[in-house]
Amino acid sequence: MKKYLLSFLLVGSFAVAQNLTIEETVLGPRKYAPTTQTAQQWRKDSKSITYLSTDFSSLVEKSAANGWTALTLATKAEFETALKSKITNDEFTIRTFPFSINWKTINTFETEVAGKKNNYKVTYDVVSKQITSVISYNIEGAQAKFASNNNVAWLQENNIRITTPERKVIEVTNDENKAIVNGSDYVHRQEFGIDRGMWWNEKGTQLAYYRKDETMVANYPLTNWNEREAINKDIKYPMAGMTSENVTLVIYDVASGKKVTIQTGEPKDQYLTMVSWEPTGKHIFIGILNREQNFLKFNKYDVATGAFVKTLFMEKATTWVEPQHPLTFVPNNPTQFIYQTDFFGFNQIYLYNTDGKLLKNLGFNDVVVKDVLGFDATNTKINYIGTTNNGLDRQLFQVDLKSGKTIQLTTISGTHTASVSSDGTMILDQYSNLTTPNEISILNIKNKMANTSLVKAENPFTGKIDLPKIEFVTLTSPDGKTPLNGRLIYPSNFDATKKYPVMVYVYGGSHAQLVNNRWLGGAGFFDIYMAQKGYVVFTLDNRGSDSRGKKFCEVTHRNLGVNEMADQMKGIEFLKSKSFVDAEKIGVFGWSYGGFMTTSLMTNHSDVFKVGVAGGPVIDWKYYEIMYGERYMDTPQENPEGYEKTSLLNKAKDLKGRLLVIHGAQDPVVVQQHSMNFIEACIKAGKQVDYFLYPNHEHNVGGRDRIHMYAKIADYFDLHLKK
Repeated sequence: MKKYLLSFLLVGSFAVAQNLTIEETVLGPRKYAPTTQTAQQWRKDSKSITYLSTDFSSLVEKSAANGWTALTLATKAEFETALKSKITNDEFTIRTFPFSINWKTINTFETEVAGKKNNYKVTYDVVSKQITSVISYNIEGAQAKFASNNNVAWLQENNIRITTPERKVIEVTNDENKAIVNGSDYVHRQEFGIDRGMWWNEKGTQLAYYRKDETMVANYPLTNWNEREAINKDIKYPMAGMTSENVTLVIYDVASGKKVTIQTGEPKDQYLTMVSWEPTGKHIFIGILNREQNFLKFNKYDVATGAFVKTLFMEKATTWVEPQHPLTFVPNNPTQFIYQTDFFGFNQIYLYNTDGKLLKNLGFNDVVVKDVLGFDATNTKINYIGTTNNGLDRQLFQVDLKSGKTIQLTTISGTHTASVSSDGTMILDQYSNLTTPNEISILNIKNKMANTSLVKAENPFTGKIDLPKIEFVTLTSPDGKTPLNGRLIYPSNFDATKKYPVMVYVYGGSHAQLVNNRWLGGAGFFDIYMAQKGYVVFTLDNRGSDSRGKKFCEVTHRNLGVNEMADQMKGIEFLKSKSFVDAEKIGVFGWSYGGFMTTSLMTNHSDVFKVGVAGGPVIDWKYYEIMYGERYMDTPQENPEGYEKTSLLNKAKDLKGRLLVIHGAQDPVVVQQHSMNFIEACIKAGKQVDYFLYPNHEHNVGGRDRIHMYAKIADYFDLHLKK
């Protein structure tokens, strides 16, 4: 267990550090951000890194050749001048140097900019200060995908357009029915790692795209209150156990205009995932996942005919199979690829050939692969970020494809975002941990030692904000063997002889982790704000949450909330064992899945939790969407007992404490029907419950309205728990 105390600090002779304001719970992360290098990366084929100046007006370089001294490589003014010189028939307003750049050569990078008439992808030469190439497409185009031959595919509402290098616009699809959606990344509700709906082949001559038919899915109304007369904005929202969308994959040939639908077969409501072109362009690979989400077939198809060629491998599970990543082909070897899966316990990487033969298990211990960074200069090793320290840390690893030998390239405990230089000799390493705001160094890859420290950030709160004490705790789950990571924030001016109220901040669902070994331990500014107001603030990552492997997660299957609550109650046992905790003043706050957990704890353990704030809560899983809900709960028809057991509509009668439910009126993720039906159940049970609606917000409350939300939550705890 690691502990630390950030002491009370004096500024000058008289000024003292202050607490966060309610505005700083939202604006503070920018105001008190540790010193860093924004948008840093290796410059291609060099021993240099680039990043943006602190005012974002310039691209700065640090190089081994000049002792890592900062030099301006290009300015916003130079870039804007080059842009206007190259593209004379459009207007540009460049407020900052481009944040997102992709180095193509040692002297040129690509970036995207928007003009008044069109969108552009441009190549800029930092030596000549010239734009060397331009690709344009319609200003109204969305989700653009660029091909190697400068074709660009983009979306116009539900249809696909291609702009050629000659600026000819090809209408790939022309579906008038908005329920036929082509090329969008919003397929299968972006589950299964889906982040795009179009894929170019390597030559840029053929485009693969999703065609989603959701005509059979009922319209779900979301009320827009901004109009003179409120109107409904209908969305397609397939709920668990109901009719789902049908998706196919189509190949479009640019030269001939021919379309081929890949023969993925029946049933039509299966999921198509992991779409990957073979480098030769002759075949395309698709993961076919059944609606039950427990059987994956990874198939190979002939692009010319759409015909099925073979199944490379299959994954079956009694719980679920959840593909998350497309293939990564080995450079210069079109017959070998890297596949990521958690099927064997931890998300790790495996080397296969295109016949489906497993060549090498590249996994390492119980490390969970979080981000594959790519191959080294020789294409014989892969660099990736993976977890250590029971999921708390992130470290850089390198694995050799031939031997399978893995080495850990970063060693200091914490959260690292690191990358390797083109020549494979140096590491650009950035990390933070509980007590370290931010450090950036150049490491020697052979001995993993720092050659040069580029940034060593001071505590940004020093002399400004009095930070409370934060520490990690490790508890054991009710199974008696699984360690759970927790974070404890002590009240400001902590006095061990006093008793303090508690705010438990919870999420608890999959693909999320609240406790990390990074600056402030992953705590949000609202957590710190509440601690400064005199609360013990506690967070526990229960089983079911992220970065601990499949077994850690799948205990939730068919009974969402049950084991998660059991783990959270271990956290309550820990809190009650502390003499400074007022066991009669324990409250809980969470959003989305955390709203579900909050309401579950308030109703299932009503004698423990006196106050709760549930934001955007799932109340009954039968009202949640198919792709997520059925993975964990199966359908209501298959698992009626599980849905009945976890429904909070059945638990409204057990509510004793004060509960505030908050919802965004246009929430398309956890639709308002959840909280409205819970309120109705409370009314029928004679239970008082508080309800607040944010009319112009979706699943969360953003912008300055978030300040209003945090003020409301803090006031609610003060009114009903603190006093």
